[in-house]
This record gives sequence, C-alpha cells and structure tokens, in this order.
Amino acid sequence: MSAERLQKLMAAAGIASRRAAEEMILEGRVTVNGQKVKELGAKADLAKDHVKVDGKLLRISEKRRYLLVNKPRGIVVTADDPQERDTVYSILKGRVGERVVPVGRLDADSEGLLILTDDGTLVHKLAHPSGGCKKEYEVKVSGIPSPDKLAKLSRGVTLDDGVKTAPCEMELVETTPERDGAGGNAWLKVVLGEGRSRQIRRMFASVGHPVSKLRRVAIGPIRDRALKPGEFRDLSPEEVQALFSIRPARRGTAETSRGFSIPRTPALPSPAPKAAPRKTAPKAGPR
Repeated sequence: MSAERLQKLMAAAGIASRRAAEEMILEGRVTVNGQKVKELGAKADLAKDHVKVDGKLLRISEKRRYLLVNKPRGIVVTADDPQERDTVYSILKGRVGERVVPVGRLDADSEGLLILTDDGTLVHKLAHPSGGCKKEYEVKVSGIPSPDKLAKLSRGVTLDDGVKTAPCEMELVETTPERDGAGGNAWLKVVLGEGRSRQIRRMFASVGHPVSKLRRVAIGPIRDRALKPGEFRDLSPEEVQALFSIRPARRGTAETSRGFSIPRTPALPSPAPKAAPRKTAPKAGPR
C-alpha cells in the first residue's frame, strides 16, 4: 500500500467523512508513529505506519457494511446531540459493530431513506455533487406554487446565504383545495443532485411556500417502500454495485436541464398501503 492522505485513510476506515476527518486532524486528534499531526497534507502508509485517531489504532477492513435506514421525524443524524435527542445510531441499537457513518444530511424535521456505511469511497461518491447521485423527495408545502415559481425553483434560486442552487427536477403531484377560507397545500416530487443544509426547505421558503412535510424516498437507484420508519437493513450486493455504477450526467442532457411538470394524475405510490382509499385529496400526503 502506498502513502495516502490521512483524511482519505480515515474515510476509508469509516471513521468519518473526509471533511469531518480534516477537522479531526486540525484539532490534533490524529497521530502518525506517535507524532501529533495537524497538517491536512500529511500522508501515511498503513503497511508500515501506525496511525491513531483519539488514541485508537486505525485499521481498514476489507469487508464493508452498507445499511439502509428509514429515519423517522425527530431523529437527528449525528453521533452525539447536545440536546440529548435520539440519534440515527439509536435505531441500530447496538446491532451493528462496524463504525458506520451517515452519507449526507437529513435534518431532524425530515424523514426517509439514509445510507450508513464504513466505506469512505462510497461516502465521498454519494455525498459530493460530482459523484452524480440524485436524491428524490416527497415535499408538502403550504399554498400552491404557481408554474412561474416552480420554473424558478427548477432553474435554481439564491438561498439566504447568497449561494445559488443547481438546477433540479420538480413535479407538482397533488393539490388540496382551499377549505373554510384556509389556503390549500401542494405535494411535489423534487429530485436534487446536491445536498446543502436544509436546502429544500430554504428553496421553497424563498418563494413564499414553507415546507410542512419532507421525506426522502430514493437515493440514486435505491428505493424501499416496505422499510418502515425506524427500521434498517443491509443493502444487497446488487444495490451496492448499482450505487458504485452511478455516473454524473453530462451537461446539456435532458437529465440535467429538465424543469418541472404538472401531471394529470398523482404519480407517487402510497407510503402506507394499508390506509383506506379516499375520494378526495388527502391531507397527510399523496396516497
């Protein structure tokens, strides 16, 4: 094995993402052959160097673990929470021995699919926009966005921190009409190729339609309507291979330039198939 940057080795070992690993290095929590390292360019060869993180020897296992979790609302995606809320690791309940880390973000108020793994290469591929992995969300907003607003969102909007979002795919799926003077709501399908903090909520807030519900239903080719909130399972070898086979979309193709559409009928399947069908548009979401 040749020498590699420490943050890459730490990610490959499932210690943390590369960005988090860089912070750990700068904090002086990493040593190489007994010497504390605080430079991001430092390298090591695990075949001959002893690398320790927080005093524990760094090892890279050949066997990897790939988990799919359906995160319920109210669960935070972190190892420790100052507010002592339940974390995504509480779902694993000690049944996973590997040091898996979450791939990307999913805020506490959101729910849906999340991948955890100790494979740093996959973490980087899925979390970074250059990897080409798109995530699909079901989003409920207050009010019914106009076609002009949806077109604006699909082209990209400037967020409150001055950063402009990349173009995305957006589809109006279902609307709930006004009742007793109260405004209606809308369910939409949103597909993103990036994952900024609370991005979808901030996008819709910028056009005056705050998000009331948000769930992630797909990560690249991975879907699982049968996985209930609070449950997890291992990804199959075929699913893992499908994730590694994702390729970035070329600029100018239909995949990257598609805007929004308004279908005649709802397109999303029910997340709760046992619920009784209703004749009118449901309040809780698309069925």
